Amino acid sequence: MSTDPTTSPTLGSDRAGGPPSDEAPRPAAAPAPSPSGWSPLRPLILRLHFYAGVLVAPFLLVAAVTGFLYAGSFQAERFLYADELTVSAVGDAKLPVSEQVTAALEAHPEGTVSAVRPSPAADATTRVLLSGVKGVDPDHTLAVFVDPYTAKVRGTLEQYGSTGALPLRTWIDELHRDLHLGESGRLYSEFAASWLGVIAVGGLVLWFTRRRALRKLRGTNGRRRTLGLHGTLGAWAAAGFLFLSATGLTWSTYAGANIDELRASLGQATPSVTATAGGDHAGHGASASAGDAEHGAGLDTILAAARSKGLGDPVEIVPPADASSAYVVRQIQRSWPEKQDAVAVDPATGEVTDILRFADHPLLAKLTRWGIDLHTGSLFGLVNQIALMGLALCLILLIVWGYRMWWQRGRGSAFGRPIPRGAWQQVPPQILVPCVAAVAVLGYFVPLLGIPLAAFLVVDVVLGEIAHRRGRVSGAGAK
Repeated sequence: MSTDPTTSPTLGSDRAGGPPSDEAPRPAAAPAPSPSGWSPLRPLILRLHFYAGVLVAPFLLVAAVTGFLYAGSFQAERFLYADELTVSAVGDAKLPVSEQVTAALEAHPEGTVSAVRPSPAADATTRVLLSGVKGVDPDHTLAVFVDPYTAKVRGTLEQYGSTGALPLRTWIDELHRDLHLGESGRLYSEFAASWLGVIAVGGLVLWFTRRRALRKLRGTNGRRRTLGLHGTLGAWAAAGFLFLSATGLTWSTYAGANIDELRASLGQATPSVTATAGGDHAGHGASASAGDAEHGAGLDTILAAARSKGLGDPVEIVPPADASSAYVVRQIQRSWPEKQDAVAVDPATGEVTDILRFADHPLLAKLTRWGIDLHTGSLFGLVNQIALMGLALCLILLIVWGYRMWWQRGRGSAFGRPIPRGAWQQVPPQILVPCVAAVAVLGYFVPLLGIPLAAFLVVDVVLGEIAHRRGRVSGAGAK
């Protein structure tokens, strides 16, 4: 995350009589530093890092601020919705799940049971999730919170997603994901995630190819100190940014679809339990998502069958979608160690017809699951959430320091003057061609990186050619 000019003739040096550059040439008596393998690429990376930082930073800033809020929303929900999430007094024994569901339906007969999450702890309520409730977002469910000891309804809240996000976290999640603009708004977050990794890698290259003496903070001031703070913090946080970029793309619109297609072609797609009643276990199909809670064997028998196969709390029971479907009972613990086993249970007989263990998932499916849960702050609980908030703060500081360096770069009326063009012409073909090929492949799989980058290069070349021709015309007119 450095945007400093170098002494390379490609980029130019400070004008005569102007303030000295942060990387002013050494005295003539000092030996010149030996060139490194990065020397030809450094000016090009510097220009890309500078423009990407200036143009993408507003999107990254929004993502960082909303990500910070989302990481804190887990703990905020515990306090804000304590009355709904916990019981007033722990009883001696919990009532059958079927009685708790009946109480929820009596309080809200307008809904259809789409899932049930039995009380996972002694002081926790049971969630009965209802779909088709008027006034509730079609993509959400109405969570009815029932005291498992008394069957008393303690409240209702809208719920979204597999993590059971309640209104506060749902609102922040949607702000972080799409700015409350729907599918079109998701382009902002995918754009930010696509470029975050590129900016981080570019910053690392610039920082570690910078002369060691110029990386010191002690005794510096002005732009040199801002650059030192920016580069040092960026180097420490770069691994976290790369992780957030990669995992953020796994469920994005375009790059996420490409990743899913690649995983499927490699036989690494995430499987699901067969939800057909009396399932033939021939493969893993789509699981049921809706149905009648009072179907066949009943919820208590279904839950007991799942428990007999080792499915401990927390679990979610999904009723059959139709007459030919089975109940699906799945573990929903996203914290470490993850519990993601699932079973299908025949609604007529109460027998388990299919079992899917998380341990049997393909490697890439497991890595995707762990990556998403780590990205969202679920995997390691409070420690995970604090780490994410720290990364978000680092990104905010880096953006502020980056824009400050842009301001400090200005000379006279040339506010924030950019890095001069032409850096790519200095890169040897044996280095440039593989780099272009790698960027092309990456841009194909991550279109919101590839398309803006191609557009930038085209505009930059066109503007450079226009400036070159104007220079030739001006030179000819001066003769």
